[in-house]
Amino acid sequence: MGQITVEKNVGGIEGLCVITPAVHGDSRGYFMETYSQRDMEEAGLNYTFVQDNQSSSSKGVLRGLHFQINFPQTKLVRAIKGEVFDVAVDLRTGSPTYGKHYGVILSEENKKQFLVPQGFAHGFLVLSDMAEFCYKVDDFYHPNDEGGLAWNDPDIGIKWPDVIGEYSGSASPEGYTMSDGTPLKFSDKDKIQPSFKSLSV
Repeated sequence: MGQITVEKNVGGIEGLCVITPAVHGDSRGYFMETYSQRDMEEAGLNYTFVQDNQSSSSKGVLRGLHFQINFPQTKLVRAIKGEVFDVAVDLRTGSPTYGKHYGVILSEENKKQFLVPQGFAHGFLVLSDMAEFCYKVDDFYHPNDEGGLAWNDPDIGIKWPDVIGEYSGSASPEGYTMSDGTPLKFSDKDKIQPSFKSLSV
């Protein structure tokens, strides 16, 4: 593997990978390969990505937890500006780690990428003043195919960094802030996402 280092099965969850590219820098700046199909295949990661997406979000924005119902996607995600806490939750039927999650800081400084295979719920929280988030997917977007889970469900137990507040029984961000008082910001649908138990029934 020439230009990447791959940590496989992070958190003991099969398929989740943290990828760190080789960065070549000098007094002028730096250069890196952000994606190489050859290096991925040499690492045993055989995916065909068909679409690139990018979003910009301010501090306190939390997007997730989202998953595709009938057309699952593998995602290769990274932050090109700012810093986010990125999380994947295993929803694969029959998986020995079903319901378990793993989170990783992705930032423009560490340049790490997070590979989230099909069958996971995914979300991220913006920790910096703003963040630009990019990701590759191996299937196109299909309208009306998105499911979701409550970001704060105690049965999942994600420890979102820099967030204070107590669970009140729903996905509503009311009563939560970041430690500096920045409110959490959600889409309307993410304020009412269902519990993990309701998905498991």
